[in-house]
Amino acid sequence: MADAVCLVSGGLDSAVALAVARREGFTCHALSFDYGQRHRIEVEAARRVAGALGAASQRVVRFDLRAFGGSALTAEIAVPKGRDAGEMADGIPVTYVPARNTIFLSFALAWAEVLGAADIFLGVNAVDYSGYPDCRPEYIQAFERMANLATKAGVEGRLRLRIHTPLIHLSKGGIVRLGASLGVDFALTQSCYDPDASGRPCRACDSCILRSKGFAEAGLRDPLER
Repeated sequence: MADAVCLVSGGLDSAVALAVARREGFTCHALSFDYGQRHRIEVEAARRVAGALGAASQRVVRFDLRAFGGSALTAEIAVPKGRDAGEMADGIPVTYVPARNTIFLSFALAWAEVLGAADIFLGVNAVDYSGYPDCRPEYIQAFERMANLATKAGVEGRLRLRIHTPLIHLSKGGIVRLGASLGVDFALTQSCYDPDASGRPCRACDSCILRSKGFAEAGLRDPLER
């Protein structure tokens, strides 16, 4: 089986993307990040998800984006709560972490080249999301072009690097239904931007609201709802 690097945050979307990669027959190497995020509990969730979905290996890369801040996830900025769909669609929220997906994909690209893997899986979504610019199809296409220009494997023609975004055109409900069909245990995932000290979701941040919307649309119960 071909190797693939799969970005696994511990959230719902990345878990489903990993399950898709496994379904497609890849040997999956999970890559997660502890970058000083407010919701660092997601790192443990990523380990659980990678193990449950049969990743061949998992690495957690640690660096601290709090050195730059500029986001409610990496600085002392309040996480927005209770926003409706119209508010979420209006501009880029303060939970956007500057250049985060570019940084993450750069690490994934480096590991993929070392592994001799031509494929990277990423759970970005451009339908039900918070307006992040680095979740759009045109961004992914541009990064893929860059990846094949910027690597030894790409320049020498040994690999044609591909970035797979199997969820990018799905609604959140569609993602939940797909994950359920692939046997994803959503109880292992963690979506909240501002969980309490025990890891319980706030149920009011954008990510919690979108997650709840997805399960409602899919007609399923979120196992984290108690």
